[in-house]
Amino acid sequence: MKALSLSHQELSREALLHKAEKIPGAWVGIRIAGLLLMLAGWNSTKVAELFGLSRWRVVKLIQRANREGLAALQDHPRSGRPSQFDEKVMKALDEALSKPPQDYGLARNRWDGVVVVEYLKRFHYVTVQVRHAQRMIKKLGYSLRRPMYRYVQATEVGVKEFQAEVKKTPSRPRKQREESSPL
Repeated sequence: MKALSLSHQELSREALLHKAEKIPGAWVGIRIAGLLLMLAGWNSTKVAELFGLSRWRVVKLIQRANREGLAALQDHPRSGRPSQFDEKVMKALDEALSKPPQDYGLARNRWDGVVVVEYLKRFHYVTVQVRHAQRMIKKLGYSLRRPMYRYVQATEVGVKEFQAEVKKTPSRPRKQREESSPL
């Protein structure tokens, strides 16, 4: 089996080091370091172990570098739908989350995923699922708290009377419960 090596004429130690100074980014730095080690005589398995990559990933990097030269260091644009959350929408959402939902005509006391979905739909014409809205809340540094339920119609006196009544209700003896159960 033929050993992998770098054969493209653009790939030299000096060119890679010069590129490393110009391009920021950790993954690009790992690619450059991997190619430098390959030029120094390391094999793909050792490079993969050093950087915690799969050997196949290093092989693909070498093949791509032989095909494209220094252009292999840059990421290619990936296909996919662009995000609906541009800078403007994220800034407006951050500002909205710092105020109560009532300021925006939403009849809720706290922000949660459902309220953010409604806000985005009304004001920014962005449609997302509740879970994604919750992720956006967290990404902006806010936390979701569980709502506190309070029974508005209950009074202190009524609650105490109810608790006293429940305590006074006699429970049936165990024998009666067993006889009356259909099992």
